[in-house]
Amino acid sequence: MTFAICLFLVLMQFLWKYVEDMVGKGLGLDVIGEMFFYAALNLIPMALPLAILLASLMVFGNLGENLELLAIKSAGIPLLRIMKPLIILIFFISVGAFFFQNNAMPKIQTKFYSLLISIRQASPELDVPEGVFYKEIDGYNLYVEKKNQQTGMLYDVLIYDVASGFNNMAVIVCDSAEMNSTEDKTMLVFTMYSGQQFQNFTQGSKNRSRTDFVPYARENFDVKTMMISYDANFNRMGEDVIEGSSTSNYVSKNLTQLGASIDSMTTIMDSVNRVDRKMMRTYSYLSFRNSYPTEKKDSLIAAPKLDDVLVPRPDTLLQSKSLQEQSNILQSAFSKADNNNNEFLFRSLNKTTTQKTINRHWVEWHRKFTIPFTCLIFFFIGAPLGSIVRKGGLGTPIVISVVLFIIYYIVDNVGYKMTRDGVWEHWFGMWFSSFILMPIGVFLTYKAMNDSVIMNADTYLEFFKKLFFIRAKRRYPLKTVVIDYPNYKEIVDSLSGLSEDIDRYLTTYGRVSYKLFWTNSEYERELQGIKSSMEIILSQISNSRRPEELFLAEAFPVLITNTRPVKANTVLAKISMYLFPVGIVLRILSVPFETRTKKDLKEIQRLCKELIGVIQNAHTTGHVITA
Repeated sequence: MTFAICLFLVLMQFLWKYVEDMVGKGLGLDVIGEMFFYAALNLIPMALPLAILLASLMVFGNLGENLELLAIKSAGIPLLRIMKPLIILIFFISVGAFFFQNNAMPKIQTKFYSLLISIRQASPELDVPEGVFYKEIDGYNLYVEKKNQQTGMLYDVLIYDVASGFNNMAVIVCDSAEMNSTEDKTMLVFTMYSGQQFQNFTQGSKNRSRTDFVPYARENFDVKTMMISYDANFNRMGEDVIEGSSTSNYVSKNLTQLGASIDSMTTIMDSVNRVDRKMMRTYSYLSFRNSYPTEKKDSLIAAPKLDDVLVPRPDTLLQSKSLQEQSNILQSAFSKADNNNNEFLFRSLNKTTTQKTINRHWVEWHRKFTIPFTCLIFFFIGAPLGSIVRKGGLGTPIVISVVLFIIYYIVDNVGYKMTRDGVWEHWFGMWFSSFILMPIGVFLTYKAMNDSVIMNADTYLEFFKKLFFIRAKRRYPLKTVVIDYPNYKEIVDSLSGLSEDIDRYLTTYGRVSYKLFWTNSEYERELQGIKSSMEIILSQISNSRRPEELFLAEAFPVLITNTRPVKANTVLAKISMYLFPVGIVLRILSVPFETRTKKDLKEIQRLCKELIGVIQNAHTTGHVITA
């Protein structure tokens, strides 16, 4: 179903692109139907990856929305095992897409482009408008003031006949006219009534100046018939035109033929380059050396360098000549350089065309593999993303699919054009979109396997809060019903112990060295222990009936325990440590987080002492309710 939808969408895009080439040419339904059939087959490589992306999003989105995916995972079945049957299916689809690209697409593209060129070259159907000049008939401009739609009669007709050249132009004015075509649709028959014809008379006037009067002939007529050559038939171009073209036959070749053509053209290019280099070395830039005797070549360079021997500079040699000789030498040099430039420019045109043809062959060669591989990548993007988003149907999956496909289409076109123009290497340009999308697929699959909440807005909100040091607020409202009253003696002991743990932590990790920062995993473990102890104490105080205690509990800061960009004493941490520019930058970036953590710990100590004082004061006055 999704493949039919996607194929219809890309087919509509094809229609909008080529509608001007097909409309108004009197094409039969059989020709238009054949054109759309070949266009649909030609667009399968574009529609198939999009269909796989949309289908995988819908399938896993429905499973997640109906909690079926959760039930399967609860039974101990991992995501990759759930995806395994579909991975096998998509693999066989990709293999089939490769054989379709290699065996069927050359024949389809040959038929498609030959039919498209034939339609473009077909003459438009004659439909003369009113009040404007009609220029679709070669060599004639036709103006009609009024037209009878029922009879086809044309009124107040003006015809400019420039088929024989502007100097032999004829102008015909008539009250009315009829226009018909012959039975074989190769000629137009104009029957004109009550008019005049004016034509330049240029016989024997070859030497007449432009200012002389140009005589003309005038003819009055009641009825005049004129035949104009106009082929209105649809002439189909043969497929051998595409296959025999040296610059466009790449669309009709399979993988083996493309490889053979690339090898032969590369060999030709190498031989031409060798000839050009030899010619450049021997006959162009160093042509003056050919007049030297063999035994005297490079004698000045090979001669021993003596202190009393001065080698004259070329400028001094030129200055020793007379002005006329200098002018002749410079003109001769300029003429030789200009001739060499024109000669090699002319020779480079053929090499440029050959190189562009080689690039086009490489594009088709890589497309045999990139389209099947894109199908696999899109499945590994769509399936995990569907399980994360958990939205089925056609709404959200279509939006996500369109956005991802637009990104793929833009990136793929960038790589294609860079390869076609020879800016990038062919393997990099044609696989550029895969290099971009494959890490996305791996990342989404990894996140989906670990039940990540990357599509949850709260996750990113918390991240930006941490990044910009936006503190979370604690809320401990006064409870109406309390089941488990706090044990204040235990709370006071825990607060004292928490303050001591913070003192020990600040003493040990007051200043963390560069090596300790990347290798000591106890740093964050102890910080996590302090945070856990604090949260347990605050959870007990949240059951208090005294507002001043709840107010102090709400003032406790929310500790962050991840101050490092990567976990300490891991392979990635050691790599970051030894890559000094990277490690130093990451260490500097973590300093604000460490500073905030130390400040929060000191604030926790102050609040612990204050809370202990409030509790002890309540004990003294006898207002504390113990368990």
